Amino acid sequence: MLKEGELAPDFCLEGIDHEGKEGKFCLKDLLSSPLILYFYPKDDTPGCTQEACDFRDNLNILKSKGFVVIGISPDSLQSHKKFKEKYGLNFILLSDPQKEVMKAYGAYGKKKMYGKETEGVIRSTFVISPEGRILKTFYNVKAKGHVESLLRELDITP
Repeated sequence: MLKEGELAPDFCLEGIDHEGKEGKFCLKDLLSSPLILYFYPKDDTPGCTQEACDFRDNLNILKSKGFVVIGISPDSLQSHKKFKEKYGLNFILLSDPQKEVMKAYGAYGKKKMYGKETEGVIRSTFVISPEGRILKTFYNVKAKGHVESLLRELDITP
């Protein structure tokens, strides 16, 4: 697990930007502003949709404070494209099918689900400074209410 103050692991992943354009996105190129980087298990599932729509609905306030939001899951670009279109998502979604970036951030591994131990995506969020340092870490977050508590933690009021 990453700790606050550490350098964020660099990465380059394929993704879709806020306008629906596909491309390669590298952390070092995205650091002109502070980032909210969140990892989620699967497009168009109830919890992931809740979390994505909460980020969508609060994006203007986050942008007004200088933040850029980026979501990462193992889903394909095709899946991301459908997810973005269906819910009007207005931020970058990146595809990590090999789960390498997730593992580098400690957002993939053993977790408990319905009382059983399994391996998968650990819903996590990181706030990263323009210098590439981890400012805040949130592991094992609950989808519902996460964005609201993130806003409180960042001292941002809607």
